[in-house]
Amino acid sequence: MKMGDDGAGRNHQAFDLSIGVLPQGGSKCFDDDGRLKRSGTVWTASAHIITAVIGSGVLSLAWATAQLGWVAGPVVMLMFSFVTYYTSSLLAACYRSGDPVNGKRNYTYMDAVRSNLGGFKVKICGWVQYLNLFGVAIGYTIASSISMMAIKRSNCFHASGGKNPCHMNSNPYMIAFGVVEIIFSQIPDFDQLWWLSIVAAVMSFTYSIIGLALGIAKVAETGKIRGSLTGISVGTVTQTQKIWGSFQALGDIAFAYSYSLILIEIQDTLRAPPAESKTMRKATLISVGVTTLFYMLCGCMGYAAFGDLSPGNLLTGFGFYNPFWLLDIANAAIVIHLVGAYQVYCQPLFAFVEKTAAERFPDSEFITKDIKIPIPGFRPYNLNLFRLVWRTIFVIMTTLISMLLPFFNDIVGLLGALGFWPLTVYFPVEMYISQMKIPKWSTRWLCLQILSIACLIISIAAASGSIAGIVLDLKSYKPFSTAY
Repeated sequence: MKMGDDGAGRNHQAFDLSIGVLPQGGSKCFDDDGRLKRSGTVWTASAHIITAVIGSGVLSLAWATAQLGWVAGPVVMLMFSFVTYYTSSLLAACYRSGDPVNGKRNYTYMDAVRSNLGGFKVKICGWVQYLNLFGVAIGYTIASSISMMAIKRSNCFHASGGKNPCHMNSNPYMIAFGVVEIIFSQIPDFDQLWWLSIVAAVMSFTYSIIGLALGIAKVAETGKIRGSLTGISVGTVTQTQKIWGSFQALGDIAFAYSYSLILIEIQDTLRAPPAESKTMRKATLISVGVTTLFYMLCGCMGYAAFGDLSPGNLLTGFGFYNPFWLLDIANAAIVIHLVGAYQVYCQPLFAFVEKTAAERFPDSEFITKDIKIPIPGFRPYNLNLFRLVWRTIFVIMTTLISMLLPFFNDIVGLLGALGFWPLTVYFPVEMYISQMKIPKWSTRWLCLQILSIACLIISIAAASGSIAGIVLDLKSYKPFSTAY
């Protein structure tokens, strides 16, 4: 899952001129909805999607491939890529309500659900979406602390000439990440800074390519490809662990592909003609193709390098190998990426809570009043007390939960499982059926429902595998005292 997301997708919304809807086709400067002319193309949309998709999810793919083996691993990745491409095409068709060329635009995923399904389903979608964002914040806190510790441990290990195992506690690193996020979360619209997307793209490609290169180098060095056709063998783990591990691997792969939440917002940057849904289908095909190729390489090379011992997080698994400075660069890139990604995912949630509070208590000065703080050489900073308190409490909560459950793989698997079926499959399928007015019990309706039910079963299996993993980890775990 990722960055570039909302930042890229929503910048144009700042230019809403609120001058009513112009005649169809708009004018030279404005689109048909009165907003500045959109200029996005199939290439900008592909870049946004690739930036959004390739994120920390890529780090757990070698472990996921090890659970499934050389046959099932690549097959499952291909299956997820097909489902993601197909349901994204259905979702792209719902960008405009009614007519796919001239219908009313939906600016966000929630808008599309509201105009196509309405009622109670909008509330469910909101809860799933915001719960998912909360979970991502926890996952990112854990991942960044693991990377910070990997840098410290690798330097400590080399300084002692390999004599000191350098065990350390993860809590100080999670707290440090939390402090940085408290500061950044006070910058309004931080997620819409144009350069954030570029930094994210550079960082995620940096650490993914280093991970891939180290995997290739390790295979070249040992001269043999490790692993087996069926994955980690019973004996290394028990039969039950093998089943739960395979289920959890499904969740990890699902997490690596999840980007449907921001698809509509990326589509809203595209120029027309041609119809936005047509451009988006092409962009989805290109980006899912590139991502799948990249994932296959990272997952398979990691598995080939480590075999059954593939680590949960590929880069920390290389541990004490040389060149250790290269690993430090990769882990630093992860931390920088996740600091920004955390905001990209959380700022929409912050905005939603603040807007709801302002509507509920319009007369409360605590919620609505901005205090201007002069900053020499800059514009004055608007300090809002409610924003300060609520965002700080949110970051503290995610940091505390991360310290209580610091299990990267299990959390990533659970997030992937919980978000995959409702957001990537169920809502796009239901919206498409409603938009295209597909009759109940027709062949097409039945095929779409079978796809949805099959994905629901996969999601339940993945979630149960991840929960079993968390329960297993908790048996040998003391709260707040995780050492690596």
